[in-house]
Amino acid sequence: MSHETTGIEYLFQDPKIHLDERVRDLVSRLTLEEKVESMLQYQPAIDRLGVAAYKHGTEAAHGIAWLGEATSFPQPVGLACTWDTELMRLIGSVIADEARVYYRRDPKLNGLTLWAPTVDMERDPRWGRNEEAYGEDPYLTGELSKELVKGIQGDHPVYLKAVATLKHFLGNNNEVDRGIGSSSIDPRNLREYYLRAFEKPFTEGGAQSMMTSYNLINGTPATLYHGVNDIVRGEWGMDGFVVSDAGDVMGIVNDHQYYDSHTPGVAESIRAGIDSITDDAELSKQAIREALAQGTLQEEDLDRALFHTFRVRFRLGEFDPAADNPYASIGEEALLTEQARELSLRAAREQIVLLKNEHELLPLNPARCGKVAVIGTHGNEVYRDWYSGTLPYRVTPLEAIRAKLEGEDAKERVVYRDGKKRVILTAVNDGAKLTVDSSGEMRLSQDGEPTVLTMTDWGYGSVTLHDEHLGTYVTSDEETLRVTADEAYGWYVKEVFGLTPVGQGEHLWTTWNGKPVIARTEGSLKVVEAEKSALNAVESNASTVLGQSHTFQVETVSDGLAEAIAAAQAADTAIVFVGNHPLINGKEENDRPGLELAASQQRLIEEVYRVNPNTIVVLTGSYPFAIPWVQEHIPAIVYTSHAGQEHGTAIADVLFGDYAPAGRLNMTWVQSEDQLGDIKDYDIIRGGRTYQYFEGESLYPFGHGLTYSPFEYNDLRTDAPKDSVKSIAALDAVDTLQVWVEVTNRGVAAGEEVVQLYVRPGASRVKRPLKTLCGFQRIRLDAGETRTVSFTIRMKDWAIWDVTRDCYCVETGEYTLLAGASSADIRLEHPVYVRGEVIPPRQAGRSIRAENFDNCSDIVLDESKEQREACVRPRTPQRSGWIAFHGVDMDTVSVVELQCRVSGNSSDATIELRLDAPDSEAVARVNVGNTGGAQAWVTLSEAVHSVSGTRDVYLLLSGEVRLAHFTLGANATEDSGFQA
Repeated sequence: MSHETTGIEYLFQDPKIHLDERVRDLVSRLTLEEKVESMLQYQPAIDRLGVAAYKHGTEAAHGIAWLGEATSFPQPVGLACTWDTELMRLIGSVIADEARVYYRRDPKLNGLTLWAPTVDMERDPRWGRNEEAYGEDPYLTGELSKELVKGIQGDHPVYLKAVATLKHFLGNNNEVDRGIGSSSIDPRNLREYYLRAFEKPFTEGGAQSMMTSYNLINGTPATLYHGVNDIVRGEWGMDGFVVSDAGDVMGIVNDHQYYDSHTPGVAESIRAGIDSITDDAELSKQAIREALAQGTLQEEDLDRALFHTFRVRFRLGEFDPAADNPYASIGEEALLTEQARELSLRAAREQIVLLKNEHELLPLNPARCGKVAVIGTHGNEVYRDWYSGTLPYRVTPLEAIRAKLEGEDAKERVVYRDGKKRVILTAVNDGAKLTVDSSGEMRLSQDGEPTVLTMTDWGYGSVTLHDEHLGTYVTSDEETLRVTADEAYGWYVKEVFGLTPVGQGEHLWTTWNGKPVIARTEGSLKVVEAEKSALNAVESNASTVLGQSHTFQVETVSDGLAEAIAAAQAADTAIVFVGNHPLINGKEENDRPGLELAASQQRLIEEVYRVNPNTIVVLTGSYPFAIPWVQEHIPAIVYTSHAGQEHGTAIADVLFGDYAPAGRLNMTWVQSEDQLGDIKDYDIIRGGRTYQYFEGESLYPFGHGLTYSPFEYNDLRTDAPKDSVKSIAALDAVDTLQVWVEVTNRGVAAGEEVVQLYVRPGASRVKRPLKTLCGFQRIRLDAGETRTVSFTIRMKDWAIWDVTRDCYCVETGEYTLLAGASSADIRLEHPVYVRGEVIPPRQAGRSIRAENFDNCSDIVLDESKEQREACVRPRTPQRSGWIAFHGVDMDTVSVVELQCRVSGNSSDATIELRLDAPDSEAVARVNVGNTGGAQAWVTLSEAVHSVSGTRDVYLLLSGEVRLAHFTLGANATEDSGFQA
């Protein structure tokens, strides 16, 4: 049948043709300028071919965001605490359904390529974007992300419901300097930790998109990182498209200052795997045109990128009859369904973690709990974060608790006190008081009734000011203040202020960006530049300059703390709600200033507990907190993320026993920030990060969470036959292991348990984790019920990255399976012997890459532009650093020479060879000096005194020196065969 008779004008319009052939046909029909235009996030319509305009990128971290009302789910940090893979798939499906609704409303602006999930590893709880990801363990993150991807993309063999975009690749776990900083990640950390979280969503989840990160990776901008093509596409077989983060391709110049113009960065990004540029459209297109003209970019490079983006659009059904695509019929009926509401409530319940429950204070019995005091700001609020959608409704904890105690006396039984101060602000110079009119205009006046503002202290010098009469917040622009904001919200949260004491009874009032607020003599308030205002005045102890007041008195009209104490004292049970605001003191672009609660919240807890020992603390947070005092004193502690529309309902259900909590922590909660290293240190192995390597005493361990029923574990066993010599279960490294454990609910009511399976490796060539999660299941058991929980373990997943050979390796030896309720609550152990490999010693005479060290001190990885490998350099030129290579067999050659591929950028740049210990006597010293710059690479050699045996090699680097690789041997040559 001809195309003419079927109405098909072009090959790409024929659904019967193979997908890849259709995509290639479409791309081949584009003019060069159309190809250039289509490389951007907003792909234009090409009317002559019947191609519609399309936008890549709809935010969907925990529900569709920014397009209008949509079902809201808990923050990803909370979803991770569910440890529920089935739930994640269901949530992904709802998100995709609602994306389809908005797509049908406006397909040009509401695309189906969704920017979720965030798969970044959370090795540090101070990360400002902690709320967006799934925790510190790559196995948990990979499993949950994989299922969310499956839910978003659907299960049709041809068509996609929507597209999941994994972000941010790679090593993006600090906000400070994220646009200019480099994440130093050696091969073992890379392969065993950071990459593992991304792998399963691609290889098993089939994710069709990925976003690169803002940072550099070992000195290379992430948009240029070879791992996109080599690993994501090459090793994992990802056949979708890669998108840059917003503004990041231009950031190669603007932020990283990696090139002097945009043209080489844009060209290299496309060659390195970026298929869609989310950036300044005109600058990007001009750079592409220039690169094509210069020959640094070929039309085939654009064809390859557009093949990836259009292939995904084809799979979304855009170019096929709607009747062929089962997802094309999704319409308005799929938005905000009752089933989605129930799923939101299920998720909000499942993510709640019971941290402590002394004397079984929880659950509360509505008939016997007496009078309840609900205390704290979070008791009557539901906050949303930057990537939250527009909540269709919100249930606060106070509303839900009152509903639990329904009846004529419900309002009398539940007393609410927010614990906030009500204040009046007065200009110091003339005593004029702040007033607010009905339009939100603010003035200072000697006459009339001053306006009382409710002040919420968020800690670390951040407060918000709210006019309860108007129901709005004080907000600022560049010069003025108004009381017009419905909530504290925005990329820049302009409803945040500072009221810093600077003298007796005087405060400096500053805006969100540190600009002082001054009072003018005519009564107006103005925001000014810091150098022109109160800072200078305060330093000279002058509160008034040229008729302008630079400081304010803060008069307390009512003391919220005193009111809270009185309410707690009069109540039978006190429930104190504390936590963070998801956009204050920690968010995208801002890492947290500390792990503690706001000092005012800490004091609120302590004072309430002092007068009422039946105190329950409900902690709402986007991240872990350091709360050792609370853990020591408060009998019951509940943790929840900001859980969306059903936030309050879920909390009340748990508090009153209508739902037994079973959430588990997705991160280790430390006692103090002092237990953490530098937030920019990405070496979890040597830095002792995450439960895998942390040897300190945690506040709450990874996987921790209590419930209302005791669960008993019995009979941990495997299908591995016993080894006749070892007398324990044994199997080969290529095998799959079946594991079973019996779990019994010994309580009087039904409940849920998260059964966790870990593996503890035995003797190893390298430092191994204390334990690693290798399986988990969330199960529900009736009272007295026993169930056999099964796990399937692939031995290859126990592999380490062997830096001596550049490959994964399952080491021969004994491993111990650990089954329990958390990483610290291990109930049963079972040994398994694995017949794998014994890693051989390195051989002198072969080239060894510097990045493949076994240990290091004061070293970071950086870029070697001449080869696609990282080099090493001292962390600072002022301090020497060393790298170690254990077990080098010196007898394979007669070692008489050390040869190094190096660059030097200072006269004191040197490399010393030492044996067996970093402080031993040097046996060779290479004077590198200045080779002409950091990327001016040369090969230098130095004689070595004759050595033999198997030795540990240490290379001490001093000054501004970089080392790419080295060889120990006789007459070594630059092209010696590489050994990892």
